[in-house]
Amino acid sequence: MRTRVIGAVLFCAVAGLTVACQPSDNSGTGGSTSSATPTAGAPAGDGKPSGAASKAVRDFVGMGLQSAQDAAQADGFYALKSHDALGRGRMQAFDRNWKVCSQNVAAGTSVPTDTTLDFGSVKLEETCPAQDEKEPTAAGGKMPDFKGKSMKAARAALDSGTSITVKDASAEDRWVLVESNWQVCTQTPAAGAALNGRPVTFTVVKFGETCP
Repeated sequence: MRTRVIGAVLFCAVAGLTVACQPSDNSGTGGSTSSATPTAGAPAGDGKPSGAASKAVRDFVGMGLQSAQDAAQADGFYALKSHDALGRGRMQAFDRNWKVCSQNVAAGTSVPTDTTLDFGSVKLEETCPAQDEKEPTAAGGKMPDFKGKSMKAARAALDSGTSITVKDASAEDRWVLVESNWQVCTQTPAAGAALNGRPVTFTVVKFGETCP
């Protein structure tokens, strides 16, 4: 009798474990019954990305930079950039102090939401240019024409090993500390000259001032 009881207990335990391991789905397919909708861009069932959803880009021009970024994120765009539309190379450290002048994706265009949106911007008190001003580049090893460009943009255009001297063009002999606030008046070598590792000299004044 004792042997029969032990055998029955063991059978029930094994049967219980077997039942517990079976899928809870009653559809007979053996698959999951989860009704969760896959997130856009999440891997599909075969392990391949499903791709980001597409959405029309709104018109951000004229908005404050911070407001534009908030609105873009609300629309599902999280890859965001901004740049100085005046070509001075300034950083948008405090977005609320800047406004949007241009956007790299035209308003009304439908693009995947993982597309990077880039806003050309200027400070609130500044006037937007007719089109974004490009920062200069020393293409072909020739000295660009830096006159009127920011000293920061001029330095960035030259090879990092270039020896550069910067002088205040006024008679005040001021320190040139924040180079994005200073514009080039004169340069040596002249525009178009071969650089060939030559030292470069600039005279500069602050933006809003007149070169002597």
